Amino acid sequence: MSSEAQFVLTLSCPDRPGVVAAVSGLLARRGCNIIESQQFGDPVSQRFFMRVQFSSSLPDAELREAFAALVPDLGMDFKLRDVAVKPRVLVMVSKFGHCLNDLLYRTRSGLLDIDIVAVVSNHPDLRPLTQSYGIDYHHLPVTRETKPRQEAEILALVDHYQADLVVLARYMQVLSEDLCTKLAGNVINIHHSFLPSFKGAKPYHQAHSRGVKLIGATAHYVTADLDEGPIIEQEVARVNHTHTAEDLAAIGRDVECQALARAVRWHTEQRVLLDGHKTIVFPR
Repeated sequence: MSSEAQFVLTLSCPDRPGVVAAVSGLLARRGCNIIESQQFGDPVSQRFFMRVQFSSSLPDAELREAFAALVPDLGMDFKLRDVAVKPRVLVMVSKFGHCLNDLLYRTRSGLLDIDIVAVVSNHPDLRPLTQSYGIDYHHLPVTRETKPRQEAEILALVDHYQADLVVLARYMQVLSEDLCTKLAGNVINIHHSFLPSFKGAKPYHQAHSRGVKLIGATAHYVTADLDEGPIIEQEVARVNHTHTAEDLAAIGRDVECQALARAVRWHTEQRVLLDGHKTIVFPR
């Protein structure tokens, strides 16, 4: 008898009676043990969302085949992941290294159960930091004229490293609509939450001049609509008149790191499901 492994099943389907019974009954009939189960029915979209973590001695392929048999009746989309297999993450960054440094540290220390397989940047600056962790660094400069070729190289690297997720850890380039489409639902970005109030250069200096009282950051899925993809997580910190513009920038870096790390963790633990232009996030 094979040893038991843990799996995470996530699904979405039209909301109707019997979905939980169908899933739990299937697991029970195959001798699986449910460890954690969460579900939500959205009254607006009329869709049902579910996340189940369970243990089983059955092989991955047999479980997938069993769940696929539910698809015609329930009209569901589902994903199944072996918890022991770490998600493979490719990080993209420009010159600001705080989010990259935070992700690298959290991964090495075990706070993020992921495998950062490579870092891609349009600048060479963060090569020493990346390589100090023994991770490949790819410098791919980009201009308006070379953007299509550079993005083709990015896609080739995603394929080469078999990356499950791309994280824009302060990558200061706009992805093309074509790239956003090809990686839909698998790219996470982080940005300050002043948008659209303070665009352009030095947003924290602009915020300081206006006397803002909250510094925020938003982690979201990337879409062709700039900085308007489905939100996964947000973080805020209260500030006051004693803080300088440099203080605000430092606080902003901290909240960006926190929001991005949580978004990456929840996505890779399959706790985030897309519900149209918003997300369902099942908490730990």
